[in-house]
Amino acid sequence: MNDTVVKNIKSLILPKKTDQPLKGQEMDELEIIADAMVVIDEGKIVYAGAVTEVYDAKETIDAKGMIASPALVDPHTHVVHGGSREHEMSLKRQGVDYLKILEKGGGILNTVEQTRNASHEALFDKASKNITRMIQHGVLTVESKSGYGLDRENELKQLKVSREIHERFPIQMRHTYLGPHAVPKGRDNEEFLNEMIELLDEAQDYADFADIFCETGVFTVEQSRRYMEAARKRGLKVKIHADEIDPLGGLELAMEQNAISADHLVAASETGKSMLKDSDIVAVLLPGTTFYLGKEKFADARGMLDNGGAVSLATDYNPGSCVTDNLQMIMAIAALKLKMTPNEIWNAVTVNAAHAINADKGTLTEGDEANLVLWDAPNHEYIPYHYGVNHAHTVIAGGRTVYERPGLLSY
Repeated sequence: MNDTVVKNIKSLILPKKTDQPLKGQEMDELEIIADAMVVIDEGKIVYAGAVTEVYDAKETIDAKGMIASPALVDPHTHVVHGGSREHEMSLKRQGVDYLKILEKGGGILNTVEQTRNASHEALFDKASKNITRMIQHGVLTVESKSGYGLDRENELKQLKVSREIHERFPIQMRHTYLGPHAVPKGRDNEEFLNEMIELLDEAQDYADFADIFCETGVFTVEQSRRYMEAARKRGLKVKIHADEIDPLGGLELAMEQNAISADHLVAASETGKSMLKDSDIVAVLLPGTTFYLGKEKFADARGMLDNGGAVSLATDYNPGSCVTDNLQMIMAIAALKLKMTPNEIWNAVTVNAAHAINADKGTLTEGDEANLVLWDAPNHEYIPYHYGVNHAHTVIAGGRTVYERPGLLSY
């Protein structure tokens, strides 16, 4: 007898399980099964598809005509940090530029100070609230970066907190060491980078990936190359914050270094975008950041997809440039601003997002972990259409219900 049967599913979203990320036209292909069911045993998928033979089960979950999908994957977050920076919002709206905010003690260095001053327990408690909201919004796999310590003690502290979140919540985590995220005030750029490279020896005990911010005023392409090569020699897969503001060639560097993903890419060059079709690198796009910063130019998702590249989407949750735990909101922005189709969006937050962090998630094939969401929506197109709210009704992790939305208010 199986553990659980989920019945009365109006439609079941089934991204294709592949060894490589979906690319180009493949991203607009998505199997939707009407009148479906899911069978779970020992936390694994036994069957997911059209209603078929009767399965005996200890528990039955009635989807009541809702739609179902694999749980979502968020492949780029900065969820472990101290403090917040809401006081900067009015300054930004007044047109105060980022360098002026830095001079006033704000910006990323403000978060660094608050992260350094926070205990392990305080960071864990704060991140726990964000992770809980992510789960409630249908996300069960999250990548978590360091980068707000900028020294040995506090970079490792962030990574250890990330590890503890993984151990104590029903969620799959991937942990990324982002020591070279910014340059501390008063520090020499090159000297600081050398320290962060040395720290790779310890960070590799806690991290799955190494990342660097390759951008004007932060780290150059050559510095990023040196860091990525050092990380790879230590057995770490590499990522890169690339071409967010200026087209420095970070995307091309990512392909040269066989990175698992290149993230941001708002200013990526035409040459770099055209090269994606011949690479298995996932372009992780973060439209929520562009939206929150009030910028007009978004990453060229259509150019990447139409040229055969692999794209995923992430929140980029962080305290300064994208303060949201809601990946569903990012799906809506992707439809409105990146001109992505609903099918492309669903693949971008499931199977391709999983490829961007080397996680065997985002699908519901036989043998997969039973991570799925029941959505209170009439069809898969409705979720990016009706934006800014939470459509997740029931979240199931490893075959166990971990969140169920409360019922309607009574009057």
